[in-house]
Amino acid sequence: MARIDYSFKPEDETRIAKAMGYEMSISFKHAVEICSALKGKKIEDAMKYLEEVIELKQPVPFRNHKKKVAHKKLDGWYAGRYPQKAARHILKVLRNLDANAEYKGLEKEDLVIVHAQAKKGRILKRYMPRAYGRATPKFRILTTVEFIAEVR
Repeated sequence: MARIDYSFKPEDETRIAKAMGYEMSISFKHAVEICSALKGKKIEDAMKYLEEVIELKQPVPFRNHKKKVAHKKLDGWYAGRYPQKAARHILKVLRNLDANAEYKGLEKEDLVIVHAQAKKGRILKRYMPRAYGRATPKFRILTTVEFIAEVR
């Protein structure tokens, strides 16, 4: 298993907290949209936002992957969904980020998410046998999510 490094290199390591969710079994497209919605928010606001997504109260705006997506009441955008499974997994990573910041002695009220990114991980290749000697692929793409919060 290869070591995955953070793609964002800050200047001052003492003012940041980092957390990564490595190869989670969630949708890559949902993770991309959630990460773009969380960037620039404070950690507590981001966790509250994801809890509302899980409770189906707040939709996530789908800006890139919006083809045939139902319209929701959003500020400045029309397409949205409630990716609950991805929100649950990313909420765990945000709680880890919060704990890492507390361990480093950073003030949690001043932390802002400056980097949120989803990357494709390994592909689990499986095949389902079909009639007449054929096979249908059932590939699962794992997703890695990384967050970096900085004191502002």
